[in-house]
Amino acid sequence: MLTALLSFSVQVYSQTTYLQHFSTKNGLPSNNCFYTTQDSKGYIWVATDAGVSRFDGKLFENFSVDDGLPDNQILQLKEDKNGRIWFLALNGQLSYFFNGKIYNETNDRLLKSLKLNAVIVSFFEDSKGRIWLGTNKNLLVMWDGKSIKKYVSADHDRQFINTFIHEDKTGRIWAFSNRSVRTYDGNTFSVAAHKSLPISYKTALNLPGKSMVFIDTEGLKLRNGADESLQLKIAPELLNNDPGYFYFDDQENLWLSNAAGVHHIQKNGETKNYLTNISASQVIKDAKNNMWFTTSNGIYMLPQRDERLYLVNKSQGLSGDVIKSITKDNQNRLWLGLDEGKINAVSTYDFKVNEFLLPDKKKYNAIKHLSFDSANHAIYFASDYGLGRIKNIYSQKNEIDYVKETNNSMFVIKSFSISKNKSLSIALSSGVVILPDRFNKFEFSSFYFKEGSDFFSSRAYCVFYDKDQNLWFSNIKGLSKFSTSLKDYYIKSELLTRRINDIQQLNDGTMILATDGYGIIYIKDQKVIKVVTQRDGLADNICKKLFVKNNNVWVITNKGINKVILKERTVCVETFEYTNDLLADDVNSLYIDSDYAYFATNNGLVYFAVNKIKSIKTAPQVLISGIINNKIKLVLNQQEHVLDPSNNNITFYYSVIDFQNRNVSYRYRLKSQSNWTETKTRRLEFSSLEPGDYTFEISARFNDGNWSSPTRIKFILKEHFWQSYWFLILLFVVAGLAFYRIAVFVTKRQKNKEQEQLLLKNKILMLEQRALQAMMNPHFVFNVMNSIQHYINTKDTTSANKVLTGFARLIRKNLEICTKSYITLEEELEYLELYLSLEKKRFGGKLNYAINVDSSIDKEETLIPSMILQPYIENAIWHGIMPQEEGGKIDINIDLTDEDHLLIKIIDDGIGINNSLQQKTGQHQSKGMDLTKERINLLNQVEANPIQLEIKQNGESGTYVSITIPLTE
Repeated sequence: MLTALLSFSVQVYSQTTYLQHFSTKNGLPSNNCFYTTQDSKGYIWVATDAGVSRFDGKLFENFSVDDGLPDNQILQLKEDKNGRIWFLALNGQLSYFFNGKIYNETNDRLLKSLKLNAVIVSFFEDSKGRIWLGTNKNLLVMWDGKSIKKYVSADHDRQFINTFIHEDKTGRIWAFSNRSVRTYDGNTFSVAAHKSLPISYKTALNLPGKSMVFIDTEGLKLRNGADESLQLKIAPELLNNDPGYFYFDDQENLWLSNAAGVHHIQKNGETKNYLTNISASQVIKDAKNNMWFTTSNGIYMLPQRDERLYLVNKSQGLSGDVIKSITKDNQNRLWLGLDEGKINAVSTYDFKVNEFLLPDKKKYNAIKHLSFDSANHAIYFASDYGLGRIKNIYSQKNEIDYVKETNNSMFVIKSFSISKNKSLSIALSSGVVILPDRFNKFEFSSFYFKEGSDFFSSRAYCVFYDKDQNLWFSNIKGLSKFSTSLKDYYIKSELLTRRINDIQQLNDGTMILATDGYGIIYIKDQKVIKVVTQRDGLADNICKKLFVKNNNVWVITNKGINKVILKERTVCVETFEYTNDLLADDVNSLYIDSDYAYFATNNGLVYFAVNKIKSIKTAPQVLISGIINNKIKLVLNQQEHVLDPSNNNITFYYSVIDFQNRNVSYRYRLKSQSNWTETKTRRLEFSSLEPGDYTFEISARFNDGNWSSPTRIKFILKEHFWQSYWFLILLFVVAGLAFYRIAVFVTKRQKNKEQEQLLLKNKILMLEQRALQAMMNPHFVFNVMNSIQHYINTKDTTSANKVLTGFARLIRKNLEICTKSYITLEEELEYLELYLSLEKKRFGGKLNYAINVDSSIDKEETLIPSMILQPYIENAIWHGIMPQEEGGKIDINIDLTDEDHLLIKIIDDGIGINNSLQQKTGQHQSKGMDLTKERINLLNQVEANPIQLEIKQNGESGTYVSITIPLTE
């Protein structure tokens, strides 16, 4: 069915250049902006009626009276040669920003003298470093950093009101006011002749070469010294509408701001207007050739020419703003599919718009798919519920017909593709339909489908004819290809079972697939050769549309656009971050030609030049914008920061100056030997740092570009006093002394305790020894009394008396020594002599004895335990000699074995100790010898050196007793 198409043309005057707009929504303190400047680091500063703002392309950092400004209304911003940013406030008070801090009259004594009762309207630093300040009163101020000179004029007609200062190439200072021109001779000003004057201090501009341009009522003029010339005429209506600060570039183009917007006046007189009916106060160009417009509605940026975006929408003549699809014919007309059954054809030469209205607006509400049939000069279009074509598109009599389902069944269209021959394939929600002859039979019947021939069931997503006219399609099963037979690719790779939104082909036959969440897939020779995802730089893994141009693949993702270049399996992904404001989302379709990239968006037709795109090779430089240490700002230009150990929390704020919205990655480390850590944040906080030397290093890169050389900040976190070497040494010494004192105390206490225990033990032993001695005395007395009784019984009175006398002496001697633990050898020998003499008297000739003492022994100084020898001598007499008929002899030999030991030998020639023990019939044992052995054991426990005792029989008879006694001092 053919239908006549209603078509008419609308003249479009021009496209709109897209401007980035920054307002309070983006972080500005106020939309009422007065002045903008770019400092030497690259920051954009904005003066507003609510403070100033510093912009790095991502974030606005705002300053107000709370931060040190003397007034929130800042009219101008200027940077001097030292890098100070001067703020010209409405209240006339100067202040400046330097190294992260604002200085005013409270913390800079020099600024106190610059508190003027006037508004400063101009600021100029001459070649000698002097600062000139023009005011709104009859006052001009010169400040050389030390002293101030003020200039006023008594001539009412030539006052210094609103003075603008200029320095020419000779170093001469010129002062331009509203009514006069003056020159400075080093001390005073003199009136100079002039031809014309600037309209105001805003319409004068010092150029880098020490020339000057200004705008008067005639136009733009150039001044070199006293010479001036007209450069450009300006329309009176522009000059009479409150002209503001202007910009004049090297190409002699004038950018003028006024109450009606911004006007770009070229040398040939051609004028292009921006920001129509928005009051603009200033125009500047930044270091990257971006233009900035200061207005009462925030600030705007016009990107450099190679990065400008152009927008065509309803206000430029399109039928609507929401564009769903796009293609291009052979006459350089862009065909746009819109809502409400509208199709536009836009000439790229003169931007004329032809509008085509489809009768059934409900069925063709949104034209989501367009395709150009170059062989037959037709445009195919489709909505969700219908497909048609416009024939004879180059003719004045256009015709339209629609695909018909012969049974009037409803169908849902996902996409379609036309072949170079006659075929037309449609991806439907029910499957893929092939119309073998779209020219003669523009219809199909769902009742007569032939599965595997002209129909492939299962919900389909897209169809595509390659250059060999093979049909590729994707459905819920995955990717398949149909030529003479069906080949299911999804069987070979699980990745090919995913949803595929679009299919395209490179010149070498490589197939490109846009997947729904898995990036882009490259297929060649029936194999997946490459998968490109976000890891490779893709904006998002959800890919919606593809376009191949010059073997490069352009892709629309869910979060922006990319151009993908694949060379020998190496992938390069280009991004266009400066387009993010318009192309980050809501992009529906695209078309790329040799000069421009066109995008159908919900905001209109967006395009930009592609032949001037330059890859970004220069790595960005990171700037440290702030360092906070325990809530205190640190000075930024300090070589090294030395911090107290308690200030171990430090925060770094940093950024990259970039106004193209590029994707920036950062990496950092605190130690030069540490590994780098990557981050996307612009703030890093380090807490609870250990004392030591640190170097904070931060570098950045754009996308997958090169890393920049790191920016470094050194800081030292001092040690706690208890961590310093001197403290550790002192602590070691004190600890050593304390340990020594404690050790001495403990040792002494232990020794005292041991000594007390030893003394107590010694006392106990002594008591035990005395008890033994006391037990020995009765035994001895009993034996002596037996001898006396013997003499009495034999009536030998004389002998009894002698024995009794000797016994008395022996008892007295025993009483003297029984209370002593040690006695001298002299006393011991005297005691033994008394005892042996008594026993000799008793036994007569049967007992002989001899006591031999080494002459080298000092008997009076040598100490031995008391009564230690008597029991052994007594035992030798009674148990060794007396049992023999003929008696015997006892030899007592006392010698020195060495300087420290005394050797006492008791040798008898009796029956022998072993024989004596054998002859005993009872259990009797020598009580004296047992007691003495026990005494020796007790003494050995008390004394350090033991007493050694040996008793043995000499051969067949006789007994040998050896006692080794250590000598005490």
